Amino acid sequence: MKIVVQDLNKCFLERRHSIRFLGQCPPGTECRVLKDLNFCIEPGSFTCFIGPSGCGKSTLMRIIAGFDSASSGKVLIDGEECSAPSSRHVFVFQEDGLFPWLTVWQNVAIGARHIHDHEERAEQIMEYIDLVGLAGFEGHYPHQLSGGMRRRAEVARALIVEPDILFMDEPFGALDFVTRLQMREEMVNVHTMFDMTILFITHDIDEALQLGDQVIVFSDRPSTVKADIKLDFPHPRDLGAEPLARIRREVYYLMGLHPAL
Repeated sequence: MKIVVQDLNKCFLERRHSIRFLGQCPPGTECRVLKDLNFCIEPGSFTCFIGPSGCGKSTLMRIIAGFDSASSGKVLIDGEECSAPSSRHVFVFQEDGLFPWLTVWQNVAIGARHIHDHEERAEQIMEYIDLVGLAGFEGHYPHQLSGGMRRRAEVARALIVEPDILFMDEPFGALDFVTRLQMREEMVNVHTMFDMTILFITHDIDEALQLGDQVIVFSDRPSTVKADIKLDFPHPRDLGAEPLARIRREVYYLMGLHPAL
């Protein structure tokens, strides 16, 4: 689905000093988080959002998904203004979202409620469990799984819905380095197999460059678009090879960092 963000702004009324704005906004005043955002996300693309902590990436994602409203401006999805959540939009968050009292099979089944034929439903559940490499673990509970396996189960539950847009808010942030690399490969495969638009928040620049067809870099608050980068490179990607290495350096500098090459 094509997503167009037009002149989007978001302000919060700060009622008291809070850690959210670190005392930047006096009580009773408006604190501007998103400022004049304009960008376009093409149908079926994998778009990564990166920017400093607290710059409003998650707020922006909630607005695009219809869970929050902009102070001004608008979001168009396939030409229609987004004003409410849709069953065709699915979220995967950083925190574990599996129900701990349900098995992998039962958790994935929650996403398959739209399949009314019981036999077809059971087949689809197992197909998606197998797709993410969890065949043989369908009877396990979340506490019996590793962090990466729990993440795979959440991805299976999201995919079985067959969403038009998959929102992922730092989904791999709590995983160890090796597991993160494995999950990146999984997401590349998922995006190749399924015709869906993926919006992915990360603080990891290399992760964004390895995954994204498009990387949008945001400034600190009030957040503006510092760069909107299209990446037409095949997978797997070598971040040390030109011209991707040059883009990597540019993004690091935009973030105020110096890459170790």
